[in-house]
Amino acid sequence: MKKYGILVLAIAFITMSFVKPIQQKEGVLKVDVTNSTVNWKGYKPTGSHNGTINLASGELQFEEGAIKGGSFTVEMSSIKDASGSGRLEGHLKSGDFFDVKTFTTSKFEITGIENTEGKVAITGDMTIKGITKQLTFFVSVTETEESVTLISETFHINRADFNVKYKSKSFFNNLKEKFINDEFDLQVVIVAAK
Repeated sequence: MKKYGILVLAIAFITMSFVKPIQQKEGVLKVDVTNSTVNWKGYKPTGSHNGTINLASGELQFEEGAIKGGSFTVEMSSIKDASGSGRLEGHLKSGDFFDVKTFTTSKFEITGIENTEGKVAITGDMTIKGITKQLTFFVSVTETEESVTLISETFHINRADFNVKYKSKSFFNNLKEKFINDEFDLQVVIVAAK
């Protein structure tokens, strides 16, 4: 029985010696824009719309195995409606909403990171339509041998803060039930290749 126990320990030691632990790379990792996305959802009294926006570029900065900074740029002309409405997509790209001909990209730049209650809170500067506001949201970070993935919890943005006026109660009176909520939801999925 003693020999059996020693044999098990020996096999376990040999097995562990061939398993390489996964470690986050130090320094800067480039964002894999083909596998990263921003999910959005907007609301009005009669329902909601949702879709995606593609990333144009980005990077995550690591130090001692933890995210310390980074930024990502969103290609605003890539905004998509999940139901495939070309009419809605065109309207979102127009001057009524995000005016993508003038403001081709939006950007988020990390300015601070805090670990709180077992969660990672990221604070940063969000720039939409040339206007910058500070935001904070929670993220989870996972990794494989090939990549690091950052997924945010759904967080809210007030479009009125970025001068997106169309059917906003912040800018127009007497809209009755024909308004669109100022707050909309975002969730970011950032994949960075090692």
